[in-house]
Amino acid sequence: MLTDWHPADPPAAIADIAAETERLGFGMASEPMTGALLRTLAASRPDGNLLELGTGTGLGTAWLLDGMTDAAKLTTVDVSASCSAVAARYLGADPRLTIVVRDATEWLAHEATGPYDLIFADSLPGKFEGFEAAWALLPPGGLYVIDDMRPQSNWPDGHGERVERLLADLDARPDCALVRLDWATGIVVAVKVA
Repeated sequence: MLTDWHPADPPAAIADIAAETERLGFGMASEPMTGALLRTLAASRPDGNLLELGTGTGLGTAWLLDGMTDAAKLTTVDVSASCSAVAARYLGADPRLTIVVRDATEWLAHEATGPYDLIFADSLPGKFEGFEAAWALLPPGGLYVIDDMRPQSNWPDGHGERVERLLADLDARPDCALVRLDWATGIVVAVKVA
């Protein structure tokens, strides 16, 4: 059964990052099924310029890097210095990776250059806050990926309504083709269309 499926050949750093994540008590890390999808989507963008909003401790980052070609680039942004430090410790030597410790909403508004062939919005910024700024960084054919679209036990009050509004807004966009996947924590993969 797919709900019991675990991806084969996880990235080498995953076990160490997961252990650090648990020690930090960080409960919002990307899980393996999300990671496997990210690796596959990254592989579909050879030599691409990728963006992750919400580095966390780097679990999603590791999966993205694992699917990328040698010429591809990944920028990952997170406000937490302690979480980003875990990603830097285990992944920072990869020349394809740039880790930015900054509020992603501010970064999107003032520093993002794009275009990005794939954006993984794994934080409130880029998903609910600053969405238009993130979407504007995608070229036609660019992928926008979000997770945590199914109800989660750690959602704060009112979060479900934000998810429903975002999904309704995406459904109504004439420049968006998307699929909602009952995969992992609930994934949406959208493609920006001209």
